[in-house]
Amino acid sequence: MSEDDNNMEDYPTEIHDYLVAFEKSLGSVDEMLKTMMSVSRSELLQKVDPLEQAKLDLVSVYTLNSMFWVYLATQGINPKEHPVKQELERIRTYMNKVKEITDKKKAARLDKGAASRFVKNALWEPNAEKEHTSKTPAKGKKRQ
Repeated sequence: MSEDDNNMEDYPTEIHDYLVAFEKSLGSVDEMLKTMMSVSRSELLQKVDPLEQAKLDLVSVYTLNSMFWVYLATQGINPKEHPVKQELERIRTYMNKVKEITDKKKAARLDKGAASRFVKNALWEPNAEKEHTSKTPAKGKKRQ
């Protein structure tokens, strides 16, 4: 009997596909971590602006805490009753703040000059109306 056959007997066959997908996901996380760790933090932070630095830090700490959440679950500890839950909520709060800042930067800017011209031209001016009516013949009168 091979080692794979032995492992297949340790868990129900229905979850085999889930475990294979989980193993692939762990492999991709491992590759990303190796890529991130290959560049020094100071070198990486020199290349990005402060907002991108904040995003990078938040994603890193969120990922680390999420992995700890999974670790707790595998150890039979309920992560919902562990302080890691509050930490993840705190990180999400900061992620939302950074998202708001990013959205504000992307928002359309008001061109005050164009807006004032638009409003000025859209408003009714009584003097302009009198000039307009005196130049045009009144209805009902015949032109000669």
